[in-house]
Amino acid sequence: MPFTDLEGLNEYADYSGGADEGPDAIVPPVPETVEHTGIPQQLIEQLILKDLYYKGEIVGRDLASDLGLRFSVIEGMMDGLKRNNLLGVKSSLGMGAISSRFLLTENGRELAKEYISACAYSGRVPVPLYQYADLVRQQKQGDGWLTMDALRDAYRHMVVTEELLNAIGPAVNSGKSFLIYGQPGNGKTFLAEALFNVDETHIYVPHAIECQGMIIQMFDPVYHHPVDEETDQPSAFTTESTYDKRWFKTRRPFIVSGGELDLKMLDLSYNQVAKYYDAPLQLKANNGIYLIDDFGRQKVTPAEVLNRWIVPMERRVDFLTFVNGSKMTVPFECFLIFSTNLKPHQLGDEAFLRRIQYKMLMKSPAENEFVDIFVRFAESKGLTCPRALANGFIDRHYRTTGKARRRCHPRDVLSHAVDIIRFERLPMELNDEILDKAFHSNFVSEDED
Repeated sequence: MPFTDLEGLNEYADYSGGADEGPDAIVPPVPETVEHTGIPQQLIEQLILKDLYYKGEIVGRDLASDLGLRFSVIEGMMDGLKRNNLLGVKSSLGMGAISSRFLLTENGRELAKEYISACAYSGRVPVPLYQYADLVRQQKQGDGWLTMDALRDAYRHMVVTEELLNAIGPAVNSGKSFLIYGQPGNGKTFLAEALFNVDETHIYVPHAIECQGMIIQMFDPVYHHPVDEETDQPSAFTTESTYDKRWFKTRRPFIVSGGELDLKMLDLSYNQVAKYYDAPLQLKANNGIYLIDDFGRQKVTPAEVLNRWIVPMERRVDFLTFVNGSKMTVPFECFLIFSTNLKPHQLGDEAFLRRIQYKMLMKSPAENEFVDIFVRFAESKGLTCPRALANGFIDRHYRTTGKARRRCHPRDVLSHAVDIIRFERLPMELNDEILDKAFHSNFVSEDED
């Protein structure tokens, strides 16, 4: 295994019950001892002192909750910190250390400040890299997980053809890289984003990872939305949990980056002030989807972006670099999608494009498909649009003029039609005059003298 020591990985795999039950059955086990956390006791003690420094004073069970551990795991450490005159007890409910209110001594505050100056990270105890790598492996989709019925259901809100579904299905099912290309306005991004609806299963992601003594923050509220979080039940003695609370439960992530993407965003980001790292986007997208939208319009060339992905796409591992020059090897188990308005030959040569496993041209809609989109979007806006009305609109503005149809046109025209109806205080009904006005307000015309 490329991730870390094999012995530690095997121990955790046995402890977690193995990977034969499928991703839905995978749950990170609750650590019963310090050894089960996979984290050195000294690092946990540092987090205890930092949490007390930031909070001022805190009850034992709440401190354990902040760390994501049972109090029984840290109780011995608390006793040792008291003996070393680093913390004291302000008050107690008389039911043991779990009900005691702790605070730092002066020595403890000075030591906590030293720890914070070295690394300001505080909160859930990190998960060691080998435990993270093992759970990513267990949570990845198995072969043949996607069915046509599930794919149809994900696209039920869109007008899609069987040809389109048959092109998308094998790519999604394989989890390999996928290029969607075609004219702007034909719904490439919308099509890719709808894949978020294909799989509604949940996975576990750690709040932070530890590797080589470094801490990498994984949780990102922009992309991760914890679900079904257990509410800690007040108890004088313990807080039970069905899974390791150093992890959070979330839907499989869907992460998008566009023209703002540069290569620095695909490596560890070091916070010079807080002295810990933020995970790159592809690491946050593990067991999910990472969409690079508007491919070819980034701050770097398509070749530079794709060269960055050669090893991860082929070997399913990625290499990230710390500021001291050392590297960490992490799993790469995200479905990588490239979406572009450019023609493939504008991105690179045949050898370049061969590195992307699947390609699909997003064609402009046929007339019947265009009418279906038009009618369905009108219905979504509370408007009735007979097919004859839509066909008349298409005849005037597309068939006779040769204007190319795009999937976004019905949305754009009908949205303008609603604006016209509301401004002119008209009944919510479509007619030729309103549709013509909406069309002309959407599209530019040649200047006339």
